[in-house]
Amino acid sequence: MTEANVGQTTPAPPARRAFSLDLAHGRDLGIVACFVALFLALTFSSDVFFSAQNFATILEQWAPVMIIAVAGTLVLVAGDLDISVGAIFAISGVAAAKFANDTGSVILGCVAAVIAGLACGLVNAAITLIGRVNSLIGTLGSSLVIRGLALLITGGFIVQAAPVGFDTLGVDSWLGLRWSVWVMFVWVGAVAVLLHLTVFGRRVFAVGGNIEAARLAGIPVGSVKAVVFVVSGMSAGLAGLLAASKVNAGQAEVGVGLEFQVLAAIVLGGTSLAGGAGAVWRTVLGVMILAMIGNGLNLLAVDPVYQQIVQGTIVVTAVAVDAWAQRGRNKT
Repeated sequence: MTEANVGQTTPAPPARRAFSLDLAHGRDLGIVACFVALFLALTFSSDVFFSAQNFATILEQWAPVMIIAVAGTLVLVAGDLDISVGAIFAISGVAAAKFANDTGSVILGCVAAVIAGLACGLVNAAITLIGRVNSLIGTLGSSLVIRGLALLITGGFIVQAAPVGFDTLGVDSWLGLRWSVWVMFVWVGAVAVLLHLTVFGRRVFAVGGNIEAARLAGIPVGSVKAVVFVVSGMSAGLAGLLAASKVNAGQAEVGVGLEFQVLAAIVLGGTSLAGGAGAVWRTVLGVMILAMIGNGLNLLAVDPVYQQIVQGTIVVTAVAVDAWAQRGRNKT
């Protein structure tokens, strides 16, 4: 090395920067193109699809998935997985109905649901960070415990909410949309701001992109990962509250398989399973694509079995594309 080169930094190879730029643009354009193509296809295939009432129904039905998925995006960007959201969804609904009954207060029932989700998120953080357990295995194990606790609390029975007004969030409307949809809009906006417009969000990307480099840069990796698990748990708790409010009851058996719908939507939106890349708006489109597939095939009277096949094929394809992209990135 010559004296002229001392203290100079070597710029990233142009080919690598170009590949990363093309990959990011490809993901953005791909998810938008899929959304527009599916929207147009269903619009021209069904007389009912393109209507305000149908759109409102789609948003209402998929609001819980959307709420959980946008928070799950933070977890994946940070390089982890949360498979316990379905169980947290169930126990939070149970907690809401039971606390509302025991205290006679709808407000306290709502608070109990969110606190239950937060507590479960803290447990997941402790398992993965203190226990050093892989997040996939750790949250899978915690989901079994949480689901078991929900069954133990309810005795396998439905907990009917007695206080008047418990069903307000799930049933009442404002400006033609259920309150659950408005809650979804607010939560999605809040998580988007957290991930994309704050220092914490930049730390999440840094931790997921290169955890060792993040540590060397002084980023509190453990705290960042703990927060994303807590946010994920709170989101599942909020979604469980909305679902319980809709049926005016808490049930331990609900939310089975919900975690796979959530993961499918996040991956379909282009969030990398390797961490360090993702966007809330793309997850929103991923959820809407799955929602439109289910809604459109129902309107076209397609057998539900084929709906699962279509959704599964889309998810596998999205994961394969992400794997190819990672291989290409590693070779450049």
